[in-house]
Amino acid sequence: MLLLRSLRLCLVARTRNYPAGALLLQSLQPWHTFHVGPWLSSASSKELLMKLRRKTGYSFVNCKKALETCGGDLKQAESWLHEQAQKEGWSKAAKLHGRKTKEGLIGLLQEGSTTVLVEVNCETDFVSRNVKFQQLVQRVALGTILHCQSLKSQLSTYSKGFLNSSELSELPAGPEKEGCLKDQLALAIGKLGENMTLKRAAWVKVPAGFYVGSYVHGATHSPSLHNLVLGKYGALVICETSEQTANLEELGRRLGQHVVGMAPLSVGSLDDEPGGEAETKMLSQPYLLDPSITLGQYVQPQGVTVIDFVRFECGEEEAAEAE
Repeated sequence: MLLLRSLRLCLVARTRNYPAGALLLQSLQPWHTFHVGPWLSSASSKELLMKLRRKTGYSFVNCKKALETCGGDLKQAESWLHEQAQKEGWSKAAKLHGRKTKEGLIGLLQEGSTTVLVEVNCETDFVSRNVKFQQLVQRVALGTILHCQSLKSQLSTYSKGFLNSSELSELPAGPEKEGCLKDQLALAIGKLGENMTLKRAAWVKVPAGFYVGSYVHGATHSPSLHNLVLGKYGALVICETSEQTANLEELGRRLGQHVVGMAPLSVGSLDDEPGGEAETKMLSQPYLLDPSITLGQYVQPQGVTVIDFVRFECGEEEAAEAE
């Protein structure tokens, strides 16, 4: 078959005055040829490509293009990749803006005397389970705790504050990241292809003699930051304590669990009359784990005084902030 094809080509070459060998060689060339930049010709350059891919997480094709564009300079190629991803993220964010974001995660982070709750929303529960989305929640929690630690506060009592969506978006992304949290949001939207919002954050700082109990419902730990807890509901309960109080962590967890389950609107006082299922004062509510007593009756012998609380429920239409 190949011999017949060669004879035909020779006949064509004679009738058109082409050199037969040249036409034969031309016909045997592959349909597509691939150009490889000179920087990819050595093993060290290929190793550079793999290093860039491992460091940034971007695709082989994008990393190759970045190194070609930047002449094989690893640092410039990394910056170029982030710049392109940022542009794509902002473009996708603009297209997806306005789509409902009722899913997402609550993040709870505690460092020393500072505790924060943050809420980041997305469109689907599927994306909320994605590691890249969880990393975004982590950055928001770290940004919030750095903001809180930078504020001057009274040392005699606790301090509490809230950040809305626009305030949260303008926080610095952190010492190792450039730009603001809204830039990290755009990158996540570009990677995951869903609309997302930085909904809100709350922070609490306490001096000695106070304790912040915490609880996250359905809690999972962040894959890269162990003391960040993720879930769909979260609560902080601020207590004044005595030095003799034992098992404070477990007590704080139970108080937070009650706040998540019973959704009180205020603390109330131990002098309030016991209420029923519809009671909104925390200390007058039936205790979640033992409805035969009120929460106040459970707390009173424990050596703590409940001062305040914060409750977040992921996807709430209106964020109720306990003042």
